[in-house]
Amino acid sequence: MSILMVFQLLGGLGLFLYGIKMMSDGLENVAGDRMRRTLERLTTNRFAGVAVGAGVTSLIQSSSAVTVMVVGFVNAGLMTLLQATGVIMGANIGTTITAQIIAFNITDVAPIIVFAGMILTMFVKKKLLKKIGYIIFGLGIVFVGLNVMSQAMEPLREIESFRLFLVKFKNPIMGVLVGAVFTAIIQSSSASVGILQTLALMGLIDLDSAAYIVLGQNIGTCVTAILASIGTNTNSKRAAGIHLSFNIIGTIIFLIILTVFPGLVTWVQNITGPNASRQIANFHTLFNVTVTIILFPFAKQIIALISKIIPEKHDSDIVERKLIFLDSRIAQTPAIAITQAIREMAHMGKIARNNLQMAIDAFFKKDESLVDKVMELEKTVNYFNHEITNYLIQIRGMKLSEKDLRVLGGLFHVVSDLERISDHAENIAEYAGMMAESRANMSPDGLNELETMSAKVIETIDACLDLFETRAIQKMNSVVSLEEEVDNMEETFVNNHIERLQTGYCDPKAGVIFTDMIIDLERVADHAINIAFSVKDDEHHR
Repeated sequence: MSILMVFQLLGGLGLFLYGIKMMSDGLENVAGDRMRRTLERLTTNRFAGVAVGAGVTSLIQSSSAVTVMVVGFVNAGLMTLLQATGVIMGANIGTTITAQIIAFNITDVAPIIVFAGMILTMFVKKKLLKKIGYIIFGLGIVFVGLNVMSQAMEPLREIESFRLFLVKFKNPIMGVLVGAVFTAIIQSSSASVGILQTLALMGLIDLDSAAYIVLGQNIGTCVTAILASIGTNTNSKRAAGIHLSFNIIGTIIFLIILTVFPGLVTWVQNITGPNASRQIANFHTLFNVTVTIILFPFAKQIIALISKIIPEKHDSDIVERKLIFLDSRIAQTPAIAITQAIREMAHMGKIARNNLQMAIDAFFKKDESLVDKVMELEKTVNYFNHEITNYLIQIRGMKLSEKDLRVLGGLFHVVSDLERISDHAENIAEYAGMMAESRANMSPDGLNELETMSAKVIETIDACLDLFETRAIQKMNSVVSLEEEVDNMEETFVNNHIERLQTGYCDPKAGVIFTDMIIDLERVADHAINIAFSVKDDEHHR
């Protein structure tokens, strides 16, 4: 094989992969929000999981992409392992659609398809038609790429040593190994199956040899998900492990079937006809459907096996500076990314709320050890503020609907309000230290008022965070009433404090701290109501 042939083959492969990506992006743009909502609302029904996995993979033409997405969902807590198992099984079925499309072998009219897609993409103003044109454009490039690869490999038909090399793939171990390694390298089972189909159309390989390569390709495609799981939580690694174990077990099952029933390949050839490319596509579909049917009832057992191989790590009581619900793998799907950002911010809100409670406890219990914990937790809240803001900026750079843009705009303000609540917690913790250093004594009436107001502010934060997370706009009136109570308390308690100062009933040193703490608590309530109003603003626009 000459250098020119190698470059031509690589160029064809590049066109093929780019075409697949164009089709994937175009199909996702057309069905994007509906697809995301379907994945987001996936129930514990495993049958629904298989159907969704197959459907979404059929749409975006990549089982690797769907599996990576699933790893991200599991990492973000959006999907359980049982749900993920069903989706992964379905994705393996959905990915066979690509091979079925390639089997039509419309390379002769591929330039016309590319031209039609270009016309729709560049000269039609209607957005839906532009998106459809993008899909057609990608489809045409897929077949142009296949044609380029076919021309590059044409001289190989005359090379006897190459033909003898391909015969070796009739050895099951050799075939599976080559299929797995090649697919792992290019990280696309669609591309590796497409190349295999091209070889078959040229008469260089038959289904007897290709069958074992197809089995290996299903193992090799798991590498993408394994790489995606690096740096994620335990369940995400388990999701990738489930994908790998599913395909390895399926390959072993089929190797046994092909050994016991060697006529299976002949049967596929007979029912398919002489089209060698279609034979490979049908065998690919048969493998994934059969393995899903066999292993589907054992999903829980597969999860249990992987859970033993990848045990849970015991987390400490310390709040980790690590995002729970946000993952870069789901940042490419705005609707889900925004939902997950809301969940992550609700989590951040609980940390900020707990920090405020800890600061209040430090003040009234005069516990300096709690002051140190508040300062440390404040750093954690700052971390979440920084990471979530960066994530929101990343989402902002994507194509968003008007509704998503409104929600996103509100979220930028919410994350700032949450960070400010924790800042006020830090202030209150400092007051605890100041009280201890100055040995100032606050009057019983002043302490009672601060305790009353602190409890009401915590109640307000809890209500506002609940409204923000559940988007339950009907709770807005009760939340506003709570914040108004805090405002009234501020006015009343400050007046009471002034009277105590005038009568000499209150220590002036403690009085300054009292006033500052009242102001901090009232501002915390203001930030809490801002968080609630972010939901109201969104509903108002709708």
